Amino acid sequence: MKAVLAEFLVAVLLTMLATLAGWLAAGERGATLLLFGAVTFFFLRQLWMVLRLLHWAACPLGTPTPSASGAWGAVFEALHRRARLARAEREQATSELARFRRAAEALPDGVVILDGHRAIEWMNVQAEACFGLKASVDTGSRITHLLREPEFLEYLDSSDHRGVPLELQTQRNPGRSLQVQAAPFAAGRTLLLVRDVTQLQKLATMRRDFVANVSHELKTPLTVTLGFVETALEVLHDTPPQEIAQYLQTAAEQAQRMQQLIDDLLTLSSLETDSPPPLEDPIDAAELLADVCREVQALSAGRHRITLENDGPCGLLGSGRELRSAFANLAGNAVRYSPQGGEILLSWSGAGEGGARFSVSDHGIGISREHLPRLTERFYRVDRGRSREAGGTGLGLAIVKHVLERHQAALQIESEPGQGSRFSAVFPSHRVQS
Repeated sequence: MKAVLAEFLVAVLLTMLATLAGWLAAGERGATLLLFGAVTFFFLRQLWMVLRLLHWAACPLGTPTPSASGAWGAVFEALHRRARLARAEREQATSELARFRRAAEALPDGVVILDGHRAIEWMNVQAEACFGLKASVDTGSRITHLLREPEFLEYLDSSDHRGVPLELQTQRNPGRSLQVQAAPFAAGRTLLLVRDVTQLQKLATMRRDFVANVSHELKTPLTVTLGFVETALEVLHDTPPQEIAQYLQTAAEQAQRMQQLIDDLLTLSSLETDSPPPLEDPIDAAELLADVCREVQALSAGRHRITLENDGPCGLLGSGRELRSAFANLAGNAVRYSPQGGEILLSWSGAGEGGARFSVSDHGIGISREHLPRLTERFYRVDRGRSREAGGTGLGLAIVKHVLERHQAALQIESEPGQGSRFSAVFPSHRVQS
C-alpha cells in the first residue's frame, strides 16, 4: 500500500508542477494561482479518497465500505454491493459446508475425502474409529502412508473398484473387519466409505456354527433311532419280545433326546427374539426352590446327596416359568457332571445392597479357566463326549444367561478342575421381595 501511495503522490506532484510552470509561462499570475489552488484541492481530495480506499482494502473482510459523494460515492457503493454479495456467498458456502459435515458425522459409516495425491482432506468420527486414525493429527497425510496393507493399495490403484467393496483388516486396528468402498469425487478427489462389519461377520459365523451344531446334534440320535427301529422291523418275527422291547426303549430314549433339544431351541429362540419383558409376578422363593429340588432329585435318582439351604428373602419379582427353567438348568448340570455319591448344594441367600443369590455348588469334575468365558455359548461343550453321555443338549447355560439378562440378574461362575464348580444367579434389589 505504501508503494502505491508513493507512486500516486509523485504523479500528483509532477502534474501540479507541470501545470504551474505552464500557467506561469503564460504570464497570468493571479488566475494561475487561483487555478493552481483549485487543482491542488482536487488532487488532494482524490488523494484522500485513494487513502480511504487503500485503508478499507487493508481492513478485515466484512468492514463497511467508506461513504462519499459524487463519482467516489458510486465507486464505494459498487464496492459495497460487491462486498455484500461476496459476504453472502461466503456465509452460504460456510453454512453448506457445516451442514455437509453434520450430515457426514451423522452417517453410521465412516467417510474420508482424499485429494488428488490421496492425502486426507477430511474424515468423520466413524472413519477415525474404523481406521484407527486421528483427524487432528493425520489430516494432510497420505492415507497410503498410514494404511500400508497391500490389498488396500491395489484396490485404490485399480480402475474397476466402483461399486465393488473391499474386505480389509488393518494393523492399525487389529481384530476389526472393515468394508471399504471408493468412489470418484469432485475435482479429482476420492471419497472413501468404510463400515465396520466385525459384528456382522461374527453373527454370520455363529449362524453357520449354529446350523452345523444343530444338524450334528440331531443327526446322531436320529441315526440311532432309525437304526434300532429298522433292526426291530427286520427281526420282528425271529427275536424275543424282550430284545425288541430293548431296541424300542433305546429308540425312545434317543427320540426323547431330540425332543428335549427341540424344546430347548424353541425356548432359546423365544428368549432371544424381541419378546415382551418378563412378568412382574411375585414368586414364592421357598416354593420355587422346593420344585427345583424335587426335579433335581428325580434326575439324580438317588445317585447324589442333594441339600437345599434357604436363608434368603421370601420372594422375587419376575416370570416364575423362566426362573424355574434357569434354576433347574443350573442344578441339572451339577447332577450331570458330578460323580455318583457326590454332594450338591442348592442355596438361596441375600446378596449385597439388598439383592439375592441362588447358587448351585458341586464337587464334580470342575472346569478349566480358559473355558469359563464361553460356557454360555450355544452348543459349547468342554468335553463333547462326556456331555452327550450326561444327556445335555448344550443349550442349558445359554438359556440361563438370557433368562437372567431379562431379569437384570448376572451369572457368576467359579470353578477349578477336580475341585468342583459354583454357579450363582445374582439378582438386583428391585427384583427382591423381603
